[in-house]
Amino acid sequence: MTTTIRLTAAQAVTRYLCRQMNEDGVPFIAGVWAIFGHGNVAGLGEALYGVRDELPTWRGHNEQGMAHAAIAYAKQLGRRRAMAVTSSIGPGATNMLTAAAMAHVDRLPVLFLPGDVFAGRAPDPVLQQLEDFGDGTVSVNDCFRPVSRYFDRITRPEQLLTALPRAFRVMTDPAECGPVTLAFCQDVQTEAFDWPESFFAPKVWRMRRPQPDPVELDEVARLLANAERPVIVAGGGIHYSFAHQALVRFAEGHGIPVVETQAGKSALAWDHPLNLGSVGVTGSSAANAVAAEADVVLGVGTRFQDFTTGSWSLFARPGRKLVSLNVSPYDAAKHGAVPLCADARDGLEALGRALGERRFAPPPADLKREWIAAVDAATAPPPDGNALPSDAQVIGAVQRNVDENAVVFCAAGGLPGELHKLWKAARPMGYHMEYGFSCMGYEIAGGLGAKMAQPEREVVVMVGDGSYMMMNSELATSVMLGRKLIVVLLDNRGFGCINRLQRATGGESFNNLLDTARHVVPSDIDFAAHAASMGAISEKVDDIAGLEAALVRARASERSHVIVIDTDPLATTEAGGHWWDVAVPEVSTREEVRSARASYENALKKQSLVD
Repeated sequence: MTTTIRLTAAQAVTRYLCRQMNEDGVPFIAGVWAIFGHGNVAGLGEALYGVRDELPTWRGHNEQGMAHAAIAYAKQLGRRRAMAVTSSIGPGATNMLTAAAMAHVDRLPVLFLPGDVFAGRAPDPVLQQLEDFGDGTVSVNDCFRPVSRYFDRITRPEQLLTALPRAFRVMTDPAECGPVTLAFCQDVQTEAFDWPESFFAPKVWRMRRPQPDPVELDEVARLLANAERPVIVAGGGIHYSFAHQALVRFAEGHGIPVVETQAGKSALAWDHPLNLGSVGVTGSSAANAVAAEADVVLGVGTRFQDFTTGSWSLFARPGRKLVSLNVSPYDAAKHGAVPLCADARDGLEALGRALGERRFAPPPADLKREWIAAVDAATAPPPDGNALPSDAQVIGAVQRNVDENAVVFCAAGGLPGELHKLWKAARPMGYHMEYGFSCMGYEIAGGLGAKMAQPEREVVVMVGDGSYMMMNSELATSVMLGRKLIVVLLDNRGFGCINRLQRATGGESFNNLLDTARHVVPSDIDFAAHAASMGAISEKVDDIAGLEAALVRARASERSHVIVIDTDPLATTEAGGHWWDVAVPEVSTREEVRSARASYENALKKQSLVD
């Protein structure tokens, strides 16, 4: 006879979450972010209260911000742990959609538990319910379908017996990993059911390490063995596989240079002789020079996003072959690549054995030396103390004033490109960049998640005024939770990055910088006062010297510390970089646009979409 326990559906969820372990023997779900409303307070709220000492609940100020924190937590820990996020129905739920899309793009686990309408429909339309005139089964939570790797709507308690194991299978699968949404009807949350006690037995979820197919391995090994100038493109999969040492052994054992994507940066220490730096649109001159001449491009754990490939104009050597070592069959077969579908760590080790003693000539040493000299020049303090500093000079000041174990954190605007080029990442996951979705507003909320994941590391959030204005409320949460962040806020009075892109495509400065946007009263935001109002220590500095002194104070602080500095909206690092495909209008009355279109059409000739 099956032994049962009577619980509400919401109590069953919390009990199940408490008993799902990762391979290190700790709960895979570290806790739950929650903003309660009528759609979840009576059901999930009561259930979470009952397990509050075993499964922590954290209160945020914005549902998207909570989700960003949860996603950053999982990313910082290499997908070995995750968090859940719950909201009420309606706007609380839809606030999480942007974060869900980000997690989907970045292949990161998060469990969304949005409240949903009454399954019984008695009070239809319930407060905040969207009514579809042609489909009575639709709610706003259906918007989660395209941005979830697994979606289910819980309209009966017993559906959780299959839905919850499916959710964990997806979140812990290295190839299918991504966001899971269980839309939880608010009446069902409170309904009781006699659950088999065996359903709540502790279970360990291990990240599989798929091994390379022997035929694929032989083909890739032959390609590499016959290569003259191969290059390794290190992607984020290196971090999720914990393949850092395998990458070092493989690169050193065969003398193959390494270039890094945004997600892959910090896979190899910046000063390793074979690390030529960032690749692509925001790449180093050294990395891009080697990439352009490579006859075999070995991507490891990368999606080959357009910023990596220079919109497929960078890997330009005639006859070059693309190889993709990736745990996901979808990503491994992209762009006509020769696939090696396997775990990054074990795939590199197997490929190393297959190559045997094959070694390649190292890249010219002056490539890296000249690039580092360019980095040092760009990040040096400005000679004129009265001029507005560049983003690069601010980055240099931060770099000089944090230790090697610090985590620099960013997502959107001009800073990701500058950091990709210029930041000297010394240790794995010391560079946390969300550049798959490049989601403005991720920075502070995500920084909080990273700090919760690794409280022993200093987390330095670098954010522009544009992203800060998009979302900043979780700064107050960091103060409330005692999770200290250092926030360096670069104020260039608007969306400086897109203003530069607008001008580069022939456009006039329009609606990006605050001064060129329609206004009656000039904008003058006191960011330091705003941060202080949320409980952070804050200050505004006048120059790079002031910033360096403030960073010393921030490191000594026990509370989140915000430093504001005005920066030049037009300055950007000219060294390095590569073309990016941003289409220019074919018809315009402006000569600047027509000229930009002619340059664009000329650049398109270098694009190679098919081998």
